Amino acid sequence: MKTAIVTGASSGIGKEISNTLLKMGYQVYGIGRHFTEDLKDEHKDNFKQTELDLLDGNYLEQTIKSIRKVEEISVLVNCAGVAYYGLFEELTVDQIRQMVRTNLEVPMILTKLLLRDLKKNKGFIINISSVTATSSNPHGVAYGATKAGLSSFSKSLFDEARKYGIKVCDIKPDMTDTNLYRNANFTCDEEACLSPDDVASAVEYLLNAKGGVVVNEITLKPQLHRIKKK
Repeated sequence: MKTAIVTGASSGIGKEISNTLLKMGYQVYGIGRHFTEDLKDEHKDNFKQTELDLLDGNYLEQTIKSIRKVEEISVLVNCAGVAYYGLFEELTVDQIRQMVRTNLEVPMILTKLLLRDLKKNKGFIINISSVTATSSNPHGVAYGATKAGLSSFSKSLFDEARKYGIKVCDIKPDMTDTNLYRNANFTCDEEACLSPDDVASAVEYLLNAKGGVVVNEITLKPQLHRIKKK
């Protein structure tokens, strides 16, 4: 049985990706800060719930090392994310730091810690970025910058590591029905947004691509485009 690590697995996109991987026959180490719901399917015994604060660097490193002692990782999904919106000058230093560390630093550190295993297993690194990575983002300046950094990391890492058989993909979803917008004065319109399952289906597609083919980048958008004020 192949093993995957998924961050942000306690809710939203990360939870749906974890469910999809379980249905595909993977064992999943799901990392999240708080788990309030149990998985309700026949595969839940293969879900290893791992509660920790990703910003606790020492504990994160210890946890990954302990997993590596008993498992060989074939898939890493960097899904955890945080966003604060508004005029850049009104963001706090702590909010900027949280976004940079969660959205960019943590995926880079996890990749570093797991890269040897992933090379050995010719594995997958899937980074959940955002459509904001390739656009101008007034009122989301810092968030967009962190996602642009993550997308750049994905592209360069693939070119560096592709000779070892590693597949690196950057998924860029548009507005998705999750709690990412809890710190914003807007939310997604139910008729003009993606669902977490849409992103999970993209992950399944990547993992099922035929040998020798790597899908580096997927952009997902709803047919309609509008937001809703809270």
